[in-house]
Order: sequence, then C-alpha cells, then structure tokens
Amino acid sequence: MCAHPGIALQSHFIRRQAFSHIGVFLVSLSSLTEPTPSIVPRPEHSISRANISANAVRVLNRLKQSGYQAYLVGGGVRDLLLGHEPKDFDVATDARPEDVRRVFRNCRLIGRRFRLAHVFFGAEIVEVATFRAANVDLGDEDARQIENGMILRDNVFGSIAEDALRRDFTVNALYYNIADFSLVDYVEGLADIAAGRLRLIGDDPIARYREDPVRMLRAVRFACKLGFVIEPRCETPLVELAPLLRDVPPARLFEEILKLFQAGFALPAFEKLRHYGLFAELFPETEDCLAMQEEDFPITFVNRGLDNTDRRVQEGKPIAPFFLFAVLLWEPVRRQYLQLLEAGHGWSEAMTTASSMIAGRQQAYVAIPKRFGLPMREIWALQPALERRRGKRPLALIGHPRFRAAYDFLLLRAESGEVDPELAAWWTQFQEVNPSERAAMATERKPSRKSRRRRRRKAPAEKTDQPATDPSGQTAPPA
Repeated sequence: MCAHPGIALQSHFIRRQAFSHIGVFLVSLSSLTEPTPSIVPRPEHSISRANISANAVRVLNRLKQSGYQAYLVGGGVRDLLLGHEPKDFDVATDARPEDVRRVFRNCRLIGRRFRLAHVFFGAEIVEVATFRAANVDLGDEDARQIENGMILRDNVFGSIAEDALRRDFTVNALYYNIADFSLVDYVEGLADIAAGRLRLIGDDPIARYREDPVRMLRAVRFACKLGFVIEPRCETPLVELAPLLRDVPPARLFEEILKLFQAGFALPAFEKLRHYGLFAELFPETEDCLAMQEEDFPITFVNRGLDNTDRRVQEGKPIAPFFLFAVLLWEPVRRQYLQLLEAGHGWSEAMTTASSMIAGRQQAYVAIPKRFGLPMREIWALQPALERRRGKRPLALIGHPRFRAAYDFLLLRAESGEVDPELAAWWTQFQEVNPSERAAMATERKPSRKSRRRRRRKAPAEKTDQPATDPSGQTAPPA
C-alpha cells in the first residue's frame, strides 16, 4: 500500500462492501446498471469548505438554492484529499447549461464537443458541467457522435451515477456534496487514492482509451503528478494504442503538452512518454533524433531543458511555452540546419529554412500557436548568431528582445556538450561588463590567416621579428 499525507480516510473507506454487487463496470452505451454509491459523511473525511475557492462555493450554493444538485468534482476533490492545493475547482450539476446561464449573469456557454458553462469571477473561472448520461443510444449527432470508438461529441445528459461512470479514472470521479458536505464515491476512488493506484473506470481499458486517446496522456500526467502506479490492466495497452493519438486534433494535444510539461514533473513525464511510445506520436522527428543520439546528445540536452523547467516551477518562476517547445524540437532543427550548410546555404538562410521546415511539419502532430511559434523560431535563429562574437553583432544582439531566452538556450547547449562552454562563458561575461569593456571584447580578434601571410612577406624587408602595430594595439595593415 502507498501512503499519502493529507488523507483522512477511515478504514471503511477502502472496504469493498458497497461495491460487491458492481464488479467491474461495462462503460458502454447500453445495459449499464447504476451502482449504489459509498457515502462518506462530513466528520469522516478531511475536505473543508475553507480550502475550497470562495467563488466555487458561491456557485455550489447558488445552484443548491435554485433547486439544483451541486457537487464539487474531479481533480479538486482528489487533490484536497491528498493534501494538495487544487489548481482549479469544477462543479457538476443536474442543471442544464441553459439553466446555469439563467442562474448566473456572469456565465458563458462554451464547447461543441462537451457543452459547458463558465462562470466568471474576474480572472477566476468556475467550470460547471451537467451530468452526462452513459446508457443511452441516440441517433441525434448534435447530442452524441462516436466514430471508430472515439467520442467526438457528448451532450446527452443523465444522472450523477451515470456521470461518474463516464469519467476517466476512479480518483477523478469523487463528488463533494454541498447539500450535506459528504463525499460520494461510485467507483472505489477512495480506495484507489489510499492505495496510490491509477485505474480507469470500467472493465475494458482499451475501449476507454479508444473513446478518448488523450486519456493515455492523462494516465502519464496523473501518475507523475500524484506519484501513483498505473494499474497493469490500464498500463499494458498504452504501447499498442499510442498511434490513436494521431486522431486527436493537434490543437488539443498542444494543451495536453502544456499540462504535462509545465507542472513541475516534465522530466519524469518525458521519460514515461518515451517508455510507452507516446512521445513518438507527439514529436516524431525529435524521437527519430533521440534514437540515433551521439555521446549522450541530444538526450542530455532535452533532459537538461526539462529539468530546468521543473526547477523553475518549483522556485515559483514563470515558464515560457515557446522555450519549452524550442528545447523539444531543437535537435531536428539543428540537424536540418547542418544539412543545409553542407549544401552551400549561408548560416542565416540555413537556420531560417530549417526552422520553418521543422516547425511546419510539427503542426500536423502538436499545433503550436503562432504567439509561441514565432518566439520559438527567434531563439533558434539567434543560436548561430551567438557563435559570431566579433564586430558590431554582439552589441546588437544583446539588445534583441529575445536575447535572454536565446542566451539561456545557449547555456543548455553548452552544459549538454553541444557547443564549447567557453562560448557561453564569453556571453556571460559580455553581459556583466560595462559598455566600454563590451566594445573592447567585441573588437578583440586573433590575427587572421590573411594578415599572417602578409606579415611573413614583409618581415625580411623590415628586418624585424615583430609586426608593426597601431596605437590601438591591433596589427597595422601593410604599407
């Protein structure tokens, strides 16, 4: 058993007497029997309204006062039981979306795939979802649409019991009832929390993954975030079903990538994604490069970049999505860049072309919005420029709006062994010195091969072993 701090569950929470008649659930569109829930009264669990967002409590109470059922549900309940601070709070109700809009003036209905209500309180949004049905078979495609086992649209409403069975993992299907402050558990989610186990609801994990392939990414995310073990029946199909991610809209996968890699466990998530073959479906060109790494690069570079992201999250520092994607896609960009250089392209043109090619092809898998794609490509474009330290270029680069991100990117390249650490040290010093010293650093140069040839031709006539110098200390041009 895996113990987790912050859980105040009594021993009867994890007993199975309330579920002996259920067995495992057949989550399908027909012949589904509603289970009897396990009800945990307020004195016997650790959730307090004091730890719930005041705005979420307002929504719950307003719905109750308007005659509707209202429950806090999902990750917020799970995290409160684990002693974590929830990122957001979701509400489930028997009120239809239009009913919710009538109750709240500050409400907007969103979504086509899943019709939801968003209740706005300044910057905070409380999401309100109507209970979904599980055991109906309607021909109305505006309500429910399923294609090759994948749910494309689901706006068929039902009871709380059906809603619980339609959710993905048992630990996300717990309900906090605002009417009496009890916990409602239809799927043994409390037992799985106590055991540190991540388990899909139902008796057919393959069917559940086919309904929504993103559940495979969520399995990895919750396993990493919570430190839970994925139940073997749910873990085994991951490698085989990884190609199902190709059917998910790339824009939706972008949002899932942010959740995976910006929550403080990017590195373990990356390792698990590769282990199950999921990363190859998200970043195929990067995976191809990782498969033929040389001297631990580029995997060292990606690992360092993701570890750096995790440290920033732990330190409460902001995370820039464009930097994250620049790290994940750098190796295919770098290889394409070198190929173009060998073909005779100039360094600037080669990097621009390579960046465009890789970023363009990536859109078919994970669609990176333009607001992140442009700065990502700027970071790449500055890398060869940072390798050219002489003349006026360094002074111009340090004023570039993307310089700091590009410099941090260069540090990662140096730490992973891709570029000479002396280059990174030079740019570190260049930022620390005063303007006059910067100018001196940018003008320092070793004698070129051409100037050395000239000195050798001129030396016999001058009969001296030392070249002439001008007042600045640089080699004087030949007479």
